[in-house]
Amino acid sequence: MAKVTHTPADDSTCGWFHLSPPRKPRPAHSGIRNARWVVVGAGFTGLAAARQLALNFPDDEIVLIEAQEVGYGSSGRNAGFAIDLPHDIGADDYIGDIATAKMSLRLNLTGQNILKDLVKQHGIECQLRACGKYQAAIEDRGIAVLDAYRRGLDKLGQEYQVIEEKELPEHIGTHFYRKALFTPGTALVQPAALVKGLADSLPANVTLYENMPITEVQYGEKTILTHQGGRIVADKLVLTNNAFAMSFGFLKGRMLPIFTYASLTRELTEAEQARLGGAPYWGVIPADPFGTTLRRTVDNRLLVRNSFSFNADGRANPKYLQRFVKRHRDSFERRFPMLPDVNFEYTWGGALSLSRNHMAHFGKFTDNVFGAVCCNGLGVTRGTVTGTLLADWLAGKKSDLIDFLLASPGPNKNPPEPLLSAGVNMNLIWGQCRAGKES
Repeated sequence: MAKVTHTPADDSTCGWFHLSPPRKPRPAHSGIRNARWVVVGAGFTGLAAARQLALNFPDDEIVLIEAQEVGYGSSGRNAGFAIDLPHDIGADDYIGDIATAKMSLRLNLTGQNILKDLVKQHGIECQLRACGKYQAAIEDRGIAVLDAYRRGLDKLGQEYQVIEEKELPEHIGTHFYRKALFTPGTALVQPAALVKGLADSLPANVTLYENMPITEVQYGEKTILTHQGGRIVADKLVLTNNAFAMSFGFLKGRMLPIFTYASLTRELTEAEQARLGGAPYWGVIPADPFGTTLRRTVDNRLLVRNSFSFNADGRANPKYLQRFVKRHRDSFERRFPMLPDVNFEYTWGGALSLSRNHMAHFGKFTDNVFGAVCCNGLGVTRGTVTGTLLADWLAGKKSDLIDFLLASPGPNKNPPEPLLSAGVNMNLIWGQCRAGKES
Protein backbone atom coordinates (compact mmCIF):
# COMPACT_ATOMS: atom_id res chain seq x y z
CA MET A 1 0.00 0.00 0.00
CA ALA A 2 1.51 3.35 -1.07
CA LYS A 3 0.51 6.63 0.53
CA VAL A 4 -0.63 9.45 -1.77
CA THR A 5 1.41 12.25 -0.24
CA HIS A 6 0.21 15.23 -2.32
CA THR A 7 -3.41 16.01 -3.09
CA PRO A 8 -4.93 19.17 -4.64
CA ALA A 9 -5.50 22.18 -2.38
CA ASP A 10 -6.33 25.28 -4.42
CA ASP A 11 -7.13 28.74 -3.06
CA SER A 12 -10.77 29.74 -2.53
CA THR A 13 -10.67 32.99 -4.52
CA CYS A 14 -11.04 31.92 -8.15
CA GLY A 15 -13.33 34.41 -9.88
CA TRP A 16 -14.32 31.99 -12.64
CA PHE A 17 -15.60 29.50 -10.06
CA HIS A 18 -17.60 32.01 -8.03
CA LEU A 19 -19.13 33.68 -11.10
CA SER A 20 -20.11 30.43 -12.83
CA PRO A 21 -23.58 28.92 -12.39
CA PRO A 22 -23.86 27.23 -8.98
CA ARG A 23 -24.32 23.49 -8.84
CA LYS A 24 -24.71 20.89 -6.13
CA PRO A 25 -21.54 18.79 -5.80
CA ARG A 26 -21.99 15.03 -6.00
CA PRO A 27 -21.46 13.27 -2.67
CA ALA A 28 -18.30 11.32 -1.92
CA HIS A 29 -18.37 7.54 -1.88
CA SER A 30 -18.58 5.59 1.36
CA GLY A 31 -18.03 1.91 1.99
CA ILE A 32 -16.52 -0.58 -0.44
CA ARG A 33 -17.33 -0.96 -4.13
CA ASN A 34 -15.92 -2.63 -7.20
CA ALA A 35 -15.77 -0.90 -10.57
CA ARG A 36 -14.71 -1.93 -14.04
CA TRP A 37 -13.31 1.54 -14.84
CA VAL A 38 -12.11 4.25 -12.42
CA VAL A 39 -10.91 7.65 -13.64
CA VAL A 40 -9.05 9.90 -11.17
CA GLY A 41 -9.23 13.63 -11.89
CA ALA A 42 -12.35 15.40 -13.16
CA GLY A 43 -10.79 18.20 -15.17
CA PHE A 44 -11.02 18.49 -18.94
CA THR A 45 -9.06 15.27 -19.53
CA GLY A 46 -10.87 13.17 -16.95
CA LEU A 47 -14.32 14.38 -17.96
CA ALA A 48 -13.56 13.57 -21.59
CA ALA A 49 -12.14 10.14 -20.74
CA ALA A 50 -15.09 9.21 -18.51
CA ARG A 51 -17.60 10.39 -21.10
CA GLN A 52 -15.97 8.44 -23.93
CA LEU A 53 -15.49 5.30 -21.82
CA ALA A 54 -19.19 5.44 -20.99
CA LEU A 55 -20.07 5.69 -24.68
CA ASN A 56 -17.61 2.96 -25.69
CA PHE A 57 -18.69 0.62 -22.88
CA PRO A 58 -22.41 1.35 -22.36
CA ASP A 59 -22.91 -1.71 -20.16
CA ASP A 60 -20.09 -0.76 -17.77
CA GLU A 61 -20.28 1.62 -14.83
CA ILE A 62 -17.58 4.31 -14.99
CA VAL A 63 -16.45 5.85 -11.70
CA LEU A 64 -14.98 9.37 -11.88
CA ILE A 65 -13.21 10.71 -8.79
CA GLU A 66 -12.45 14.36 -8.08
CA ALA A 67 -10.38 15.41 -5.05
CA GLN A 68 -12.06 18.83 -4.85
CA GLU A 69 -15.31 20.16 -6.30
CA VAL A 70 -15.66 20.07 -10.08
CA GLY A 71 -14.62 23.44 -11.55
CA TYR A 72 -12.60 24.36 -8.47
CA GLY A 73 -9.29 22.90 -9.67
CA SER A 74 -6.87 23.74 -12.46
CA SER A 75 -9.33 23.23 -15.34
CA GLY A 76 -11.56 25.97 -13.93
CA ARG A 77 -8.67 28.38 -13.25
CA ASN A 78 -7.03 28.92 -16.63
CA ALA A 79 -7.47 31.99 -18.82
CA GLY A 80 -10.18 30.30 -20.91
CA PHE A 81 -8.41 30.08 -24.30
CA ALA A 82 -9.39 27.01 -26.34
CA ILE A 83 -6.46 27.35 -28.74
CA ASP A 84 -6.28 25.63 -32.10
CA LEU A 85 -2.78 26.46 -33.36
CA PRO A 86 0.48 24.77 -32.35
CA HIS A 87 3.05 27.01 -30.70
CA ASP A 88 6.46 25.40 -30.26
CA ILE A 89 8.46 27.91 -28.22
CA GLY A 90 11.61 25.86 -28.85
CA ALA A 91 11.47 26.40 -32.62
CA ASP A 92 12.80 29.49 -34.43
CA ASP A 93 9.46 30.06 -36.17
CA TYR A 94 7.35 28.70 -33.26
CA ILE A 95 6.02 25.96 -35.56
CA GLY A 96 9.00 23.62 -35.92
CA ASP A 97 8.66 20.30 -37.71
CA ILE A 98 5.78 20.75 -40.13
CA ALA A 99 4.48 17.18 -39.88
CA THR A 100 4.38 17.39 -36.07
CA ALA A 101 2.74 20.84 -36.24
CA LYS A 102 0.02 19.53 -38.56
CA MET A 103 -0.76 16.67 -36.16
CA SER A 104 -0.84 19.09 -33.21
CA LEU A 105 -3.22 21.33 -35.15
CA ARG A 106 -5.52 18.38 -35.85
CA LEU A 107 -5.46 17.34 -32.19
CA ASN A 108 -6.28 20.86 -30.99
CA LEU A 109 -9.07 21.30 -33.54
CA THR A 110 -10.54 17.92 -32.62
CA GLY A 111 -10.60 18.86 -28.94
CA GLN A 112 -12.10 22.25 -29.72
CA ASN A 113 -14.82 20.72 -31.90
CA ILE A 114 -15.68 18.13 -29.23
CA LEU A 115 -16.24 20.96 -26.74
CA LYS A 116 -18.26 23.07 -29.17
CA ASP A 117 -20.53 20.11 -29.92
CA LEU A 118 -21.06 19.31 -26.23
CA VAL A 119 -21.80 22.94 -25.37
CA LYS A 120 -24.41 23.07 -28.13
CA GLN A 121 -25.88 19.63 -27.41
CA HIS A 122 -26.31 20.20 -23.67
CA GLY A 123 -26.94 23.94 -23.67
CA ILE A 124 -23.95 24.65 -21.40
CA GLU A 125 -23.85 28.34 -20.44
CA CYS A 126 -20.11 29.06 -20.49
CA GLN A 127 -19.76 32.24 -22.58
CA LEU A 128 -18.23 30.28 -25.47
CA ARG A 129 -17.25 32.67 -28.26
CA ALA A 130 -15.35 31.65 -31.39
CA CYS A 131 -13.74 35.09 -31.65
CA GLY A 132 -10.07 34.31 -32.23
CA LYS A 133 -7.15 35.67 -30.23
CA TYR A 134 -4.57 38.45 -30.45
CA GLN A 135 -0.88 37.85 -29.78
CA ALA A 136 0.47 41.28 -28.94
CA ALA A 137 3.88 42.87 -28.38
CA ILE A 138 5.34 46.14 -27.11
CA GLU A 139 9.11 45.41 -27.01
CA ASP A 140 11.32 44.94 -30.10
CA ARG A 141 12.02 41.39 -28.97
CA GLY A 142 8.28 40.67 -28.82
CA ILE A 143 7.72 42.08 -32.30
CA ALA A 144 10.49 39.80 -33.58
CA VAL A 145 8.56 36.88 -32.04
CA LEU A 146 5.41 37.92 -33.92
CA ASP A 147 7.33 38.15 -37.19
CA ALA A 148 8.84 34.70 -36.64
CA TYR A 149 5.46 33.18 -35.76
CA ARG A 150 3.94 34.76 -38.87
CA ARG A 151 6.55 32.98 -40.99
CA GLY A 152 5.68 29.74 -39.25
CA LEU A 153 1.97 30.23 -39.87
CA ASP A 154 2.73 30.85 -43.54
CA LYS A 155 4.60 27.55 -43.63
CA LEU A 156 1.63 25.83 -41.96
CA GLY A 157 -0.85 27.54 -44.29
CA GLN A 158 -2.86 29.15 -41.49
CA GLU A 159 -4.82 32.38 -41.65
CA TYR A 160 -3.78 35.46 -39.67
CA GLN A 161 -4.00 39.24 -39.70
CA VAL A 162 -1.25 41.68 -38.73
CA ILE A 163 -2.69 44.62 -36.80
CA GLU A 164 -0.51 47.69 -36.42
CA GLU A 165 -0.31 50.02 -33.43
CA LYS A 166 -2.73 52.69 -34.66
CA GLU A 167 -5.45 50.10 -35.43
CA LEU A 168 -5.23 48.09 -32.22
CA PRO A 169 -7.45 50.32 -30.02
CA GLU A 170 -10.37 49.62 -32.37
CA HIS A 171 -9.96 45.95 -31.48
CA ILE A 172 -8.93 45.85 -27.79
CA GLY A 173 -9.34 49.42 -26.54
CA THR A 174 -5.88 49.90 -25.11
CA HIS A 175 -3.13 51.90 -26.88
CA PHE A 176 -0.44 49.97 -25.01
CA TYR A 177 0.75 47.57 -27.73
CA ARG A 178 2.77 48.29 -30.89
CA LYS A 179 1.67 45.31 -32.97
CA ALA A 180 -0.51 42.21 -32.78
CA LEU A 181 -1.05 39.03 -34.75
CA PHE A 182 -4.72 38.04 -34.89
CA THR A 183 -5.56 34.38 -35.51
CA PRO A 184 -9.25 33.55 -35.93
CA GLY A 185 -9.42 29.94 -34.77
CA THR A 186 -9.30 30.31 -30.97
CA ALA A 187 -12.48 30.10 -28.89
CA LEU A 188 -12.84 31.85 -25.54
CA VAL A 189 -14.78 30.36 -22.62
CA GLN A 190 -15.59 30.82 -18.96
CA PRO A 191 -13.61 27.73 -17.94
CA ALA A 192 -15.24 26.91 -14.59
CA ALA A 193 -18.70 27.20 -16.14
CA LEU A 194 -17.64 24.88 -18.96
CA VAL A 195 -16.18 22.25 -16.60
CA LYS A 196 -19.29 22.32 -14.40
CA GLY A 197 -21.53 21.95 -17.43
CA LEU A 198 -19.51 19.02 -18.75
CA ALA A 199 -19.76 17.28 -15.37
CA ASP A 200 -23.51 17.76 -15.15
CA SER A 201 -24.08 16.32 -18.64
CA LEU A 202 -22.12 13.07 -18.26
CA PRO A 203 -23.77 9.86 -19.50
CA ALA A 204 -25.98 7.98 -17.06
CA ASN A 205 -23.42 5.19 -16.57
CA VAL A 206 -20.84 7.57 -15.08
CA THR A 207 -20.83 7.95 -11.29
CA LEU A 208 -19.03 11.11 -10.16
CA TYR A 209 -17.64 11.43 -6.64
CA GLU A 210 -16.47 14.88 -5.53
CA ASN A 211 -14.44 16.21 -2.59
CA MET A 212 -12.86 12.75 -2.29
CA PRO A 213 -9.06 12.75 -2.39
CA ILE A 214 -7.41 9.35 -2.63
CA THR A 215 -5.10 8.76 0.33
CA GLU A 216 -3.59 5.35 -0.48
CA VAL A 217 -3.28 3.15 -3.55
CA GLN A 218 -2.32 -0.48 -4.01
CA TYR A 219 -1.48 -1.88 -7.43
CA GLY A 220 -1.83 -5.47 -8.57
CA GLU A 221 -4.27 -7.52 -10.61
CA LYS A 222 -6.78 -4.95 -9.41
CA THR A 223 -6.08 -1.44 -8.07
CA ILE A 224 -7.36 -0.60 -4.58
CA LEU A 225 -8.00 3.12 -4.04
CA THR A 226 -8.46 4.11 -0.41
CA HIS A 227 -10.15 7.34 0.70
CA GLN A 228 -11.47 8.71 3.95
CA GLY A 229 -14.85 6.98 3.64
CA GLY A 230 -13.78 3.59 2.31
CA ARG A 231 -12.19 2.12 -0.79
CA ILE A 232 -12.87 1.43 -4.45
CA VAL A 233 -11.46 -1.62 -6.22
CA ALA A 234 -10.81 -0.94 -9.91
CA ASP A 235 -10.32 -3.44 -12.71
CA LYS A 236 -8.83 -0.65 -14.83
CA LEU A 237 -7.51 2.66 -13.51
CA VAL A 238 -7.17 5.78 -15.66
CA LEU A 239 -5.14 8.70 -14.27
CA THR A 240 -6.01 12.15 -15.60
CA ASN A 241 -4.69 14.14 -12.66
CA ASN A 242 -1.63 15.69 -14.33
CA ALA A 243 1.26 16.36 -11.92
CA PHE A 244 -0.53 14.52 -9.11
CA ALA A 245 0.11 11.30 -11.04
CA MET A 246 3.58 11.54 -9.49
CA SER A 247 1.99 11.00 -6.07
CA PHE A 248 0.40 7.84 -7.47
CA GLY A 249 3.87 6.54 -8.28
CA PHE A 250 4.18 7.42 -11.98
CA LEU A 251 6.46 9.84 -13.84
CA LYS A 252 8.16 10.75 -10.56
CA GLY A 253 10.51 13.66 -11.06
CA ARG A 254 9.29 14.26 -14.62
CA MET A 255 6.57 16.92 -14.27
CA LEU A 256 6.66 20.50 -13.01
CA PRO A 257 3.65 22.02 -11.23
CA ILE A 258 4.02 25.68 -12.24
CA PHE A 259 1.41 28.08 -10.88
CA THR A 260 0.33 31.19 -12.74
CA TYR A 261 -1.86 33.95 -11.31
CA ALA A 262 -4.84 36.00 -12.48
CA SER A 263 -7.00 38.89 -11.30
CA LEU A 264 -10.50 39.71 -12.51
CA THR A 265 -12.16 43.11 -12.17
CA ARG A 266 -15.68 43.99 -11.21
CA GLU A 267 -18.10 44.58 -14.09
CA LEU A 268 -17.40 47.76 -16.02
CA THR A 269 -20.08 50.41 -16.01
CA GLU A 270 -21.52 51.62 -19.31
CA ALA A 271 -19.42 54.78 -19.04
CA GLU A 272 -16.27 52.73 -18.44
CA GLN A 273 -17.07 50.48 -21.39
CA ALA A 274 -17.39 53.57 -23.58
CA ARG A 275 -14.02 54.91 -22.38
CA LEU A 276 -12.38 51.57 -23.05
CA GLY A 277 -13.84 51.07 -26.52
CA GLY A 278 -12.83 48.19 -28.75
CA ALA A 279 -14.71 44.93 -29.29
CA PRO A 280 -17.19 43.68 -26.66
CA TYR A 281 -15.03 40.62 -25.85
CA TRP A 282 -11.53 39.53 -26.81
CA GLY A 283 -8.40 37.73 -25.61
CA VAL A 284 -4.74 38.76 -25.83
CA ILE A 285 -1.76 36.50 -25.22
CA PRO A 286 1.73 37.98 -24.90
CA ALA A 287 4.49 37.58 -27.47
CA ASP A 288 6.80 36.80 -24.55
CA PRO A 289 5.67 33.66 -22.66
CA PHE A 290 6.43 35.44 -19.38
CA GLY A 291 4.29 38.45 -20.32
CA THR A 292 0.69 39.35 -19.49
CA THR A 293 -2.43 37.62 -20.79
CA LEU A 294 -5.56 39.78 -21.02
CA ARG A 295 -9.23 39.14 -21.56
CA ARG A 296 -12.37 41.23 -21.84
CA THR A 297 -15.19 38.88 -20.88
CA VAL A 298 -18.73 38.62 -22.16
CA ASP A 299 -19.97 40.08 -18.86
CA ASN A 300 -17.67 43.12 -19.24
CA ARG A 301 -14.88 42.31 -16.83
CA LEU A 302 -11.16 42.53 -17.52
CA LEU A 303 -8.79 39.72 -16.65
CA VAL A 304 -5.04 40.14 -16.12
CA ARG A 305 -2.85 37.06 -15.83
CA ASN A 306 0.91 37.03 -15.25
CA SER A 307 3.55 35.90 -12.73
CA PHE A 308 4.64 32.36 -11.94
CA SER A 309 5.74 30.21 -9.03
CA PHE A 310 7.06 26.67 -8.73
CA ASN A 311 5.00 24.84 -6.10
CA ALA A 312 6.61 21.41 -6.04
CA ASP A 313 3.74 19.80 -4.09
CA GLY A 314 1.12 21.13 -6.54
CA ARG A 315 -0.71 23.01 -3.78
CA ALA A 316 -1.57 26.71 -3.57
CA ASN A 317 0.52 29.02 -1.38
CA PRO A 318 -1.27 32.22 -0.22
CA LYS A 319 1.94 34.26 -0.03
CA TYR A 320 2.06 34.43 -3.82
CA LEU A 321 -1.44 35.93 -4.11
CA GLN A 322 -0.45 38.82 -1.87
CA ARG A 323 2.75 39.36 -3.82
CA PHE A 324 1.42 39.09 -7.36
CA VAL A 325 -1.81 41.09 -7.08
CA LYS A 326 0.40 44.20 -6.89
CA ARG A 327 2.04 43.18 -10.15
CA HIS A 328 -1.40 42.67 -11.70
CA ARG A 329 -2.40 46.16 -10.60
CA ASP A 330 0.68 47.67 -12.21
CA SER A 331 0.08 45.75 -15.47
CA PHE A 332 -3.56 46.83 -15.51
CA GLU A 333 -2.82 50.50 -14.94
CA ARG A 334 -0.23 50.62 -17.73
CA ARG A 335 -2.68 49.09 -20.19
CA PHE A 336 -5.90 50.75 -19.08
CA PRO A 337 -5.12 54.28 -17.79
CA MET A 338 -8.63 55.28 -18.86
CA LEU A 339 -10.04 53.04 -16.08
CA PRO A 340 -8.37 54.34 -12.89
CA ASP A 341 -11.21 53.36 -10.52
CA VAL A 342 -11.78 49.78 -11.67
CA ASN A 343 -10.74 47.42 -8.88
CA PHE A 344 -10.04 43.71 -8.89
CA GLU A 345 -12.80 41.60 -7.40
CA TYR A 346 -10.92 38.27 -7.45
CA THR A 347 -7.30 37.12 -7.51
CA TRP A 348 -6.26 33.46 -7.69
CA GLY A 349 -3.62 30.99 -8.75
CA GLY A 350 -3.83 27.84 -10.83
CA ALA A 351 -1.41 25.07 -11.73
CA LEU A 352 0.01 24.13 -15.11
CA SER A 353 1.50 20.66 -15.51
CA LEU A 354 4.65 21.14 -17.57
CA SER A 355 7.58 18.98 -18.62
CA ARG A 356 11.04 20.20 -19.54
CA ASN A 357 10.78 18.75 -23.05
CA HIS A 358 7.14 19.86 -23.52
CA MET A 359 6.03 16.23 -23.94
CA ALA A 360 2.99 14.52 -22.40
CA HIS A 361 2.28 10.95 -21.33
CA PHE A 362 -0.43 9.05 -23.17
CA GLY A 363 -1.10 5.33 -22.79
CA LYS A 364 -0.06 2.63 -20.34
CA PHE A 365 1.64 3.15 -16.99
CA THR A 366 1.62 -0.44 -15.79
CA ASP A 367 -0.70 -3.43 -15.94
CA ASN A 368 -4.31 -2.21 -15.81
CA VAL A 369 -3.23 1.40 -15.15
CA PHE A 370 -3.32 4.00 -17.92
CA GLY A 371 -3.16 7.76 -18.18
CA ALA A 372 -3.19 10.99 -20.15
CA VAL A 373 -1.28 13.60 -18.16
CA CYS A 374 0.93 16.68 -18.57
CA CYS A 375 -0.92 18.97 -21.01
CA ASN A 376 1.84 21.63 -20.97
CA GLY A 377 -0.58 24.56 -20.77
CA LEU A 378 -3.08 23.38 -23.41
CA GLY A 379 -5.54 21.75 -21.03
CA VAL A 380 -8.78 22.99 -22.58
CA THR A 381 -8.30 21.54 -26.07
CA ARG A 382 -5.46 19.04 -25.61
CA GLY A 383 -6.89 17.66 -22.37
CA THR A 384 -10.26 17.14 -24.02
CA VAL A 385 -8.89 15.34 -27.07
CA THR A 386 -6.35 13.18 -25.22
CA GLY A 387 -8.96 12.06 -22.70
CA THR A 388 -11.32 11.14 -25.53
CA LEU A 389 -8.66 9.33 -27.57
CA LEU A 390 -7.34 7.44 -24.54
CA ALA A 391 -10.84 6.02 -24.00
CA ASP A 392 -11.02 5.11 -27.69
CA TRP A 393 -7.63 3.37 -27.52
CA LEU A 394 -8.77 1.41 -24.46
CA ALA A 395 -11.79 0.32 -26.49
CA GLY A 396 -9.50 -1.01 -29.22
CA LYS A 397 -10.07 1.79 -31.70
CA LYS A 398 -7.25 2.94 -33.97
CA SER A 399 -6.36 6.23 -35.65
CA ASP A 400 -3.30 8.13 -36.75
CA LEU A 401 -3.91 10.65 -33.94
CA ILE A 402 -3.78 7.85 -31.36
CA ASP A 403 -0.60 6.51 -32.96
CA PHE A 404 0.93 10.00 -32.83
CA LEU A 405 0.18 10.30 -29.11
CA LEU A 406 1.44 6.80 -28.32
CA ALA A 407 4.72 7.59 -30.08
CA SER A 408 5.52 10.46 -27.72
CA PRO A 409 8.66 9.84 -25.62
CA GLY A 410 6.86 11.36 -22.64
CA PRO A 411 8.19 13.86 -20.10
CA ASN A 412 11.93 13.69 -19.56
CA LYS A 413 13.60 13.44 -16.18
CA ASN A 414 14.14 16.52 -14.03
CA PRO A 415 17.39 17.23 -12.15
CA PRO A 416 17.39 16.15 -8.49
CA GLU A 417 16.55 18.48 -5.63
CA PRO A 418 17.73 20.99 -4.55
CA LEU A 419 19.03 21.70 -8.06
CA LEU A 420 15.53 21.43 -9.52
CA SER A 421 13.86 24.05 -7.33
CA ALA A 422 16.85 26.38 -7.59
CA GLY A 423 16.96 26.07 -11.38
CA VAL A 424 13.22 26.43 -11.95
CA ASN A 425 12.90 29.40 -9.62
CA MET A 426 15.88 31.18 -11.18
CA ASN A 427 14.43 30.58 -14.64
CA LEU A 428 11.03 31.97 -13.57
CA ILE A 429 12.58 35.06 -11.98
CA TRP A 430 14.83 35.71 -14.97
CA GLY A 431 12.00 35.15 -17.46
CA GLN A 432 9.72 37.60 -15.70
CA CYS A 433 12.46 40.21 -15.46
CA ARG A 434 13.42 39.73 -19.09
CA ALA A 435 9.80 40.20 -20.23
CA GLY A 436 10.18 43.93 -19.52
CA LYS A 437 7.18 45.96 -20.64
CA GLU A 438 5.45 42.78 -21.83
CA SER A 439 4.83 41.87 -18.18
